[in-house]
Amino acid sequence: MATPRTRYSAISSYSRVEILALVQARPDRPIAELTEATGLHPNTVREHLHRLIEAGHVIQSIEHRTTRGRPRTLYSAATGSREASSPIARRKVRDAAVRGDVMRRVMPWTGSNVDSIGRPATHQLDAIVEHLTDSGFDPVVDERDLTISLSPCPHAASQAGHRQTLCAVHLGLMQAVLTEAGGPLSAACIRTTDRATDCVVELARA
Repeated sequence: MATPRTRYSAISSYSRVEILALVQARPDRPIAELTEATGLHPNTVREHLHRLIEAGHVIQSIEHRTTRGRPRTLYSAATGSREASSPIARRKVRDAAVRGDVMRRVMPWTGSNVDSIGRPATHQLDAIVEHLTDSGFDPVVDERDLTISLSPCPHAASQAGHRQTLCAVHLGLMQAVLTEAGGPLSAACIRTTDRATDCVVELARA
């Protein structure tokens, strides 16, 4: 049975994962294109996009037309870059850094690695842990080896047949969070095994 956190996560639906995969692969997608690619009803696609925008995973823009006609709304993945930054994602990473700093003041031993990895990287980890927790994972961070264990994967049982797409989308989301937070860390890859529930994220330092 899915936990409440997983059930209500913006990426708990594979249809939303599929839409995210499309906008991560190419930005500025109109509703009609996403509808055709997924086979979903346009209203269903709009509902999914609304959830993804609310989560800070997708941004929208208005098409610039040089001919007559109503401009379309276009959808892109929020990558954390200056050109594709979500205000919701920006607020989330700021709030995560504030909460992390408070925790380290109250429980100083939790900040024992700040000096070795640096405060920007520490705030990136604050943001990525909150993102992963909100996405239904129980992340375990190794700040020395720069890995995040996500085993067991809470999405493995219900979406095992879509593992490759699911991992690619999650990796893109994690990279967007790290970029938005700013700092030296990036999401290098997701290391998996033959067991569907095994999942470790490898981070890289710029």
